[in-house]
Amino acid sequence: MDNKYIYIVMGVSGCGKSTIGTLLANELDIPFFDGDDYHPKANVEKMASGKALNDEDRKGWLQSLNKLAIDHREQGAVIACSALKESYRALLRNQLGEEMVFVYLQGSFTEIHERLKNRKGHYMPIALLKSQFETLEPPKDAIEISINHNPKEIIAKILDKRA
Repeated sequence: MDNKYIYIVMGVSGCGKSTIGTLLANELDIPFFDGDDYHPKANVEKMASGKALNDEDRKGWLQSLNKLAIDHREQGAVIACSALKESYRALLRNQLGEEMVFVYLQGSFTEIHERLKNRKGHYMPIALLKSQFETLEPPKDAIEISINHNPKEIIAKILDKRA
């Protein structure tokens, strides 16, 4: 399988982006990057205070992730990034087109809310989950995978759909 793609593992907080992204990158032997690590300090502080990010807050962050993707286009990479709106995905895809593959980890509010109750040490409070679901514009051009599968099954489904 040709690994020269940039995979964006996307969905709301708590859907398993980092877990699945790490496993996918390991399976494909390409680098993994957690998009959360690229948020500017002001974004982290805003979320930690219980305020949702707006489009302007996200713009520079998404541009940084686009540059990261472009820098890794020759070797491929997996990036975990919420990418909730189509306009965000367009910013991420800039200059990459078909070289970028979106993997949408889909789950219900109830399922993900339960997961977030058990997540410790993350700056995004569970109270912001509702705003993420309100912002979410499900992609029309992504590999869509239910979070109800175990991680190994999710990776197999992603690879099967890319084959």
